[in-house]
Amino acid sequence: MDRRGFVKLGLAAGGAAGLPRAQAAVPSVLDAGVQHQQGLMAANKLTSHALTSQYLSRINTIDKSGPRINSIIEINPEALKIAREMDRERHQRRVRGPLHGIPVLLKDNIATADRMSTTAGSLALAGVRAARDSHVAARLREAGAVIIGKTNLSEWANMRSSHSVSGWSARGGLTRNPYSLDRNCSGSSSGSGAAIAAGLATLAVGTETDGSIVSPASICGLVGIKPTIGLVSRSGIIPIAHSQDTAGPMARSVSDAALMLAAMAGIDPKDPVTQDGAGRAADYSSALKRDALRGKRLGVARNFFGGSDGVDAEIEKALEALKAQGAILVDVHVPNTEKYGDSETEVLLHEFKVDLAAYLRDYAPNAKVRNMADLIAFNKQNAKLEMPYFGQEYLERAEAKPGLDSQAYQDALANNHRYSRKEGIDLVLKAHELDALVAPTDGTAWLTDFINGDHYGKSFSSPAAVAGYPHITVPAGYVRGLPVGLSFVGTAFSEAALIGMAYAFEQATMVRRAPQFPASVSVRA
Repeated sequence: MDRRGFVKLGLAAGGAAGLPRAQAAVPSVLDAGVQHQQGLMAANKLTSHALTSQYLSRINTIDKSGPRINSIIEINPEALKIAREMDRERHQRRVRGPLHGIPVLLKDNIATADRMSTTAGSLALAGVRAARDSHVAARLREAGAVIIGKTNLSEWANMRSSHSVSGWSARGGLTRNPYSLDRNCSGSSSGSGAAIAAGLATLAVGTETDGSIVSPASICGLVGIKPTIGLVSRSGIIPIAHSQDTAGPMARSVSDAALMLAAMAGIDPKDPVTQDGAGRAADYSSALKRDALRGKRLGVARNFFGGSDGVDAEIEKALEALKAQGAILVDVHVPNTEKYGDSETEVLLHEFKVDLAAYLRDYAPNAKVRNMADLIAFNKQNAKLEMPYFGQEYLERAEAKPGLDSQAYQDALANNHRYSRKEGIDLVLKAHELDALVAPTDGTAWLTDFINGDHYGKSFSSPAAVAGYPHITVPAGYVRGLPVGLSFVGTAFSEAALIGMAYAFEQATMVRRAPQFPASVSVRA
């Protein structure tokens, strides 16, 4: 159905895209968090099989029909079998941990050695099953999570074209925003954001190079955690760039995201950078304290305000809530953010070419493409399917780059780290004796535009992304029904402190509300 059809349905229905309001609403057990669902299972009032079945049914009702948000690219045919096994283990009093029997979605660039494909949304990898699990998938399985499917994404994690449409892939089509179906979910973890907002699973995993967890989380009214590089393994994740790539949780609450991060984090011999995280991973649930903001000094990054009057107004309310919880706010300017825009792109293009070839060799040896040049040729040969809206200039620019031993690459990487770390985030934290930085995460969702591409607003993602530092976004308000997020950013491996502050803010405000799937925000009263 085209966009005009959606608008017509939405206007006729007066809101939830043709669905009765009772169907649009998320059943309480599906919108509940991990702890509540675990409590029901422990009390024999719910099984993992029943919970998984309900989510799969809702996917059929909301994702594949009704509003058709199109966030799920593939269902795991073994989901119910896995859920039954988790129920059997529970019956035998073998509970693996907080995620035992909890349904989880993975972004379709995270390798799973099962009957699902791992494609990054590209037809070049359609039907290609990974040779083995990614470290993240393996950790979640060990924790007892039930992987019920893969989510759609911006193809190649939004690293194909400068005029891309976030949330669109040739394999998966377009993911629509549950808060306004004609608007974008942002990228590249678009499907993960839309699915969790719509109540299609308890938890989802997104990935980020720069903004691809925190932006869709903010725009879809979720909590998103972009961890420090080295806390979570990158092995088995279709890459853009190893210096900035990471997986992270996307959830409806800080506590859910914290539980998932604890399950995902860990040392991986196949990813040496995780040695930097040795001893850093924690049971982040211990950080969930309502008084965690008391006495904390927070730098309000004023150079990341000014993108939207409506967004700024909501964030000013959030700042008042922080002060009411005992935080001390200091207006600051994050320095040197203009000095690594070009060098960030240079690093990503160099690493993309090398890292993609390595992934294809190790995880997709039977794929029809082996490297960037093969991928470019495939897209040209299948241009009507792969490039109906935008091209592949980033792929072509990446292919033209030399190896990682080139001076241009080395200089660009050093520049990134200098100005984002020592002379960026760490400088301002130290100068003002701050515990963290706060700012608006992003703007509100924009109208999806296949002619001109994305319309990103002012974003706070790049400083933490380029530095490789942690970043958490929490729902902070709404502008004309569209969610707005507040960001907490800190130095390397400060996840526990950030989670505590984010949780205290969340519990003091509790602004998140489930989407109603309107065709447009213009139909809202």
